[in-house]
Amino acid sequence: MTEFASISTIAPEEEHPHRVAIALAPKMSLLEVASAYEVFSAPAARPHYTVKTCGTPSVHVGAWLRADVDDTFDGLLSADTVIVPACSDENRSQPDVLVDAVRAAHESGARVVSICTGAFTLAAAGILDGLRATTHWRHTARLAAEYPRITVDPEVLYIDEKTVLTSAGKAAGIDLCLYLVRKDVGSGVSNALARYLVLPPHREGGQAQFIAPIESDEDDETMTRVRDWLMSCLDMPLTISDMAAHAHISPRQLHRRFVSTTGSAPLQWLHSQRVFAAQNLLETTDLSIEQIASRTGMGTPANLRRHFVKHAGVAPDAYRRTFRGAAMI
Repeated sequence: MTEFASISTIAPEEEHPHRVAIALAPKMSLLEVASAYEVFSAPAARPHYTVKTCGTPSVHVGAWLRADVDDTFDGLLSADTVIVPACSDENRSQPDVLVDAVRAAHESGARVVSICTGAFTLAAAGILDGLRATTHWRHTARLAAEYPRITVDPEVLYIDEKTVLTSAGKAAGIDLCLYLVRKDVGSGVSNALARYLVLPPHREGGQAQFIAPIESDEDDETMTRVRDWLMSCLDMPLTISDMAAHAHISPRQLHRRFVSTTGSAPLQWLHSQRVFAAQNLLETTDLSIEQIASRTGMGTPANLRRHFVKHAGVAPDAYRRTFRGAAMI
């Protein structure tokens, strides 16, 4: 899956901040509501986003918390991004007023995002028809059975279909929110948000929802040391054999343990880290493409461009032009 299927940035000094609206219906999951609100209202996000809640007055969230909303569901129509948290009961029909409002917002041009079982609301609105989508792994079979026009992927953390994005449960929703920030205004802001929230800066959408249990604490510590070592020498040409030798295990054992602790194969993880490092250098330095290719272990500008386009959807120079201004604000 292309990480940046399209580039849609925010230029705070030239345009209004990106308007995020969180749709609230009775008994929606408290964690999904709160985490989305926190990401887009945190200090690092404030210059770029405004956030409001839309729904019925004094709605109960999480079955017990009474929340005063900022606007009615009509407020979704003025949003640039609409976020639909986990619905209260995916086994029941979604509230018509919510479904109609989400559909209308999408038709008016809003980017629509679901967290966890919020995908059932998007499905009921018909905006997932013909698209790939995901939800919490416990509910993917039901989503696929009830909405056969949707291609449901039960394994990934989140899926970007340009104007419609879906995520798996709870923590994956935070991953998707950080991904949106990275996509909108670059890695500088998303990394600052991750530090503020004490979260990993990025998990790829294609990473598995369910990772097999780690065999032992020793395995985890070994893989942590390997990942730390890899991050310290991104500029070096490294192979699976090099990684295995550093961990003092066989290449087969390395692959198995790496997948069990990260959900990604070793080289896949390494390529992703190199692209993230290249993104950061493009946003924050004046280094040439040749220098960045060397510093990130890509070797040549051609290799950098090939891997960068595969992961980011655009060429490095285009990425720099798009994000450099926002990252320096």
